[in-house]
Amino acid sequence: MDPVRARFSATAARVAERAEHELEPVRAELVRLVAPRGDERALDVGTGAGVLALALAPLVRTVVGIDVVPELLEAARRHAPANATFVEGDATGLPFDDGYFDLAATRRTLHHMRRPELAIAELARVTAPGGRVVVEDQLAPADPLAAIELDRFERARDPSHARTLSDQDFRGLFDANGLVLERSERATHRRELGPYLELAGCAGEDAERARALSPGGPDAYVAETSWFVLHK
Repeated sequence: MDPVRARFSATAARVAERAEHELEPVRAELVRLVAPRGDERALDVGTGAGVLALALAPLVRTVVGIDVVPELLEAARRHAPANATFVEGDATGLPFDDGYFDLAATRRTLHHMRRPELAIAELARVTAPGGRVVVEDQLAPADPLAAIELDRFERARDPSHARTLSDQDFRGLFDANGLVLERSERATHRRELGPYLELAGCAGEDAERARALSPGGPDAYVAETSWFVLHK
């Protein structure tokens, strides 16, 4: 089984529970940073349990969430309003026509992808000219050695982790796909290792190994994330 599907199928209940607590804060960020007009056709790629799609639903005309994990899609559908649809599919080969959406977004997904450039290319492809693309994800440190240490820890915690992209990586992918940055905003988050390891189903000896590799020590580390709002 694909590592992403395997990990998130096994931890779907935990991810869905966390999603319920994230919904309102994510909606507040979308209102503040994106300010949808209300008439958009929106897409959430790698929707998981539907946090971003469900946060967008009352702010847009329609929203589609797409993911490769059926168990997470079922969790998203349990809370879906009439204008939100959830379908199974791959971020690197979206089953939608060119320019179909006014707003295409992905949240905390690209670090799970071996070929994130394909996902960004697909987000750009399905977005209409003049539409917007929104990406939110963790950032790798600018220091390459620190970035390697972070990825070593994240892979020990979660085998589906591929690579954390730097701010420069993101901007290069956006530029390569003709996406123009409107605004970006960074934030830091203290991640307590107990809940963070549990969320990924990391326990026992695997958890001890991950704690030993944590860039902030065995109890917590500080992650940096960024929202990117772009137009096509």
